[in-house]
Amino acid sequence: RESRESMLSCQRGLAGDLGHTRLKRKPSEGCGRLSSSSARRAGGSSQTFLNGFDCFSVMKGFAITSKGIEDIAAAEIKELICADCKPEQGCVLFDFKKFEELCLLCYKCQSADRILYWIGEFEFHNFFEELERFIEKTRFDGWISKCRTFKVECIRMGDHDFKSVDAEAKVAEILLKKNKGKKLGMKDYDIIFFVYIMGNNCYFGVDFAGFELNKRPYKIFLHPNSLRGTIAYALIRESGFDKNDTMLDPFSRDGVIVIEAALHASNFPLNYYKKEKFAFLKLNLVDSGRLLENADKRMLKKPKARLYCFDYMFKHVDYSRKNAKIAGVDKQINFSRVELEWLDIKFRKEAVDRIVTNLPSSKNANLDKIYNEFFYQ
Repeated sequence: RESRESMLSCQRGLAGDLGHTRLKRKPSEGCGRLSSSSARRAGGSSQTFLNGFDCFSVMKGFAITSKGIEDIAAAEIKELICADCKPEQGCVLFDFKKFEELCLLCYKCQSADRILYWIGEFEFHNFFEELERFIEKTRFDGWISKCRTFKVECIRMGDHDFKSVDAEAKVAEILLKKNKGKKLGMKDYDIIFFVYIMGNNCYFGVDFAGFELNKRPYKIFLHPNSLRGTIAYALIRESGFDKNDTMLDPFSRDGVIVIEAALHASNFPLNYYKKEKFAFLKLNLVDSGRLLENADKRMLKKPKARLYCFDYMFKHVDYSRKNAKIAGVDKQINFSRVELEWLDIKFRKEAVDRIVTNLPSSKNANLDKIYNEFFYQ
């Protein structure tokens, strides 16, 4: 109980250090979450609502994702933490009330490349001038005070007259100048400040994962035309796949589509085997042991989805089976070497609810024959 109270006071203290605006509400006004537009007009990275009985903070986070799947990412974030989401180009802004929610996204989110605490954003014409102005007027006390060393990372999308490493160096220079006694660390660091540049928009935040979430740890046996895990997950959700459905991938290659479906259907955390690598563990903002343990309890030992991973080559079926075992979901998937012409022998008519696959595109294959047989089946 004492440790929980201490952690709560730590979170409230951090919210104060970050310069969060405090708004007083009358008891009759309620305590709803702040919309994205309201939060930006308020000018803070989170808002604290007070009434006679409750006191909690609404903070903002953002998820970097692949262009084109922002809506899928927003839907997943809403499912996992019941957040109000706003998709933007290449990222999703969302609100959250507890740091545990941000950590849970790092642990389970299948559509995000990065999960970050949102400090602020700005549009720019002269990047370095406006970056310096932004950092000078933004309070980092709550984050800087918790670390001795920090790291700066940058992802840049679009055409600019500077490189990502230039942005990283400039941010580090300004922060070191503003905070005497702190050090920059490339391998040994306590916190990661992250700069995401999309066109003329720059988003600034704290990386809670500490690694690229789109890089799947189970992808050891690779096919040359393998899909990214985030794209495979987006295909599954776009198909309308339900956790009770029967799904087939007849061109499995290395199994990434069916593996992502199995993780989703069983509530199996994507980063179950990377629990010790999260950056949020160094921040000491949450009881990470209890958080991850509670998330693990929601896993389904016997999910209702029936998943079939087929391919016409033995080595591809073997790749898929091995990758699924590394991911921890091999027992939930049916693997088999099946020629396309024999699919109708394997299933009753209309027994498959969803077919999600990455069709062959090699110039060496007889694509007309393959596609005609596929759609005939």
